[in-house]
Amino acid sequence: MTRTHQARVDATATATLDKAADENFPVAPFFLPRAWRDDLMAVYGFARLVDDIGDGDLAPGGADARHLGLEPGRSEDRLAALDALEADLHRVFSSTGDGPRHPLMRALRPTVRRCALTPEPFLGLVEANRQDQKIRRYGTYGDLLAYCELSANPVGRLVLQITGTASPERIRRSDAVCTALQIAEHLQDVAEDLGRDRIYLPAEDMARFHVGEPDLAAPSAGAAVRALVAYEAERARGLLDEGVPLVGSVHGRLKLLLAGFVGGGRAALGAISAAGFDVLPGPPKPTAPRLLREVGDVLRRAHREG
Repeated sequence: MTRTHQARVDATATATLDKAADENFPVAPFFLPRAWRDDLMAVYGFARLVDDIGDGDLAPGGADARHLGLEPGRSEDRLAALDALEADLHRVFSSTGDGPRHPLMRALRPTVRRCALTPEPFLGLVEANRQDQKIRRYGTYGDLLAYCELSANPVGRLVLQITGTASPERIRRSDAVCTALQIAEHLQDVAEDLGRDRIYLPAEDMARFHVGEPDLAAPSAGAAVRALVAYEAERARGLLDEGVPLVGSVHGRLKLLLAGFVGGGRAALGAISAAGFDVLPGPPKPTAPRLLREVGDVLRRAHREG
């Protein structure tokens, strides 16, 4: 590989990692130990890459597709790209062969070995994005929760494994937080998702609030859509509340990180509420002061309830 090509590939990987700044929660904040930051960013790089493949948001130029070994003309085939990514993931866990091809996957390999991670959470994220190519509507809230089990919950489990704090109770509460974060993101992105012909609002709830798909395509939300979004936001807030004891169960810098996850979700829901639950003009985003206030409130609640 030439130095010029290597620089271009590395630039593509860097662009993927830079998207961490746009998340609703801090991915690998400065106050964490360097080893944790490196491992969390390695996991984030994989999660972001698989989502970008599933959403058709890979960086222009085709470097990701070439690095995954996709044949010319198949780079736009998302299912083929996901298959290629899964094959590269198996190279991460294999002790034979030349190792993974994509730079983000090569960065993941030391984390997998150091933290004794297993393939299952990563495979869940791949399967969630396969599901996105095949299933574009969810009939019930239970169906949506099953999707979040693949698309969101593995990330929290990986965080607990990286920090050496996994336990059945913590995993259960982490799953609730991660599902809430996924629902909050879906609420922020109703219009964007509809543009991809995806709706993550359960059909049973849309019927209950008399919301049809044309209502979601409007420039701004009517009363029925706002009521539906408020209902789903309250569900997500209840799930985030289950994360407060999780924050209280750990100590030191990890406590602050987990408070950032819960507080980030609360801040996102607060921004949705401040917009009057009208998410159709664009994603309501929380301000930095709101995020800090929410994190502080989560820490105080965790201290009181602990």
